[in-house]
Amino acid sequence: MIGSTIVHLDKVDSTNNYAARELLTKSLNEGTVFTATCQQSGRGTGISQWESSVGLNLTISMVLYPRKIEVCNQFAISQAISLGLVDFLSQHVQKVSIKWPNDIYVDDRKIAGILIETVISAGKFSRAIIGIGLNINQEIFVSDAPNPVSLKNLTERNYDLEEVLDALCDKLDKRYLSLIHGDFDTLNNDYQQVLYKRGIWANFRADEIDFEGRITGVGKDGPLLIETRAGEVQGFMFKEVVFK
Repeated sequence: MIGSTIVHLDKVDSTNNYAARELLTKSLNEGTVFTATCQQSGRGTGISQWESSVGLNLTISMVLYPRKIEVCNQFAISQAISLGLVDFLSQHVQKVSIKWPNDIYVDDRKIAGILIETVISAGKFSRAIIGIGLNINQEIFVSDAPNPVSLKNLTERNYDLEEVLDALCDKLDKRYLSLIHGDFDTLNNDYQQVLYKRGIWANFRADEIDFEGRITGVGKDGPLLIETRAGEVQGFMFKEVVFK
């Protein structure tokens, strides 16, 4: 399903924006993927920007219609897409993990980011646009992002972007099929297994207070569960806690 239709674009502001504009005037097959050689205003979550040199990385957006997924299971969409990226990257490098909620890391360096934009109508998902930035052949990063890395940095190999896209779509498709078939337990278990810093004492900040804790997992609706030194487990939603 994912990647059955691939639209190659030369230059766009962002592939997510382009996909959203296309949906205003036409229907798109589920799994349609837009990929851009040059993304001028790639977006991360919130106000974050995604750095990508022209023609060196994958900047894509896909259109999905997860209408069978209950809104209460929204976090499972993020789990499925994140795991698809982990499945692909684990074929090339080791120590791939998901930094909650959906940044993809190799060791302590960020190799991919995900932006999920959904539309809910009458209590159901009517569509989702999934943006992915995946660092492939870029070797030098100039933005103020603290820890970027690419596949080429890690393996000293050049990659054919079309081959990478085909392989990535295959892995994403398998995880998406698990999602729409309702296999939430497998998605959740696999996600927990590759959660960045799980079980490791680390420094965090929440409500302008620094504390030491260790991640024990992620709750059903997506909160990050952190155990403090006092033995208390607290749940934090997105943007409520950060690594120090």
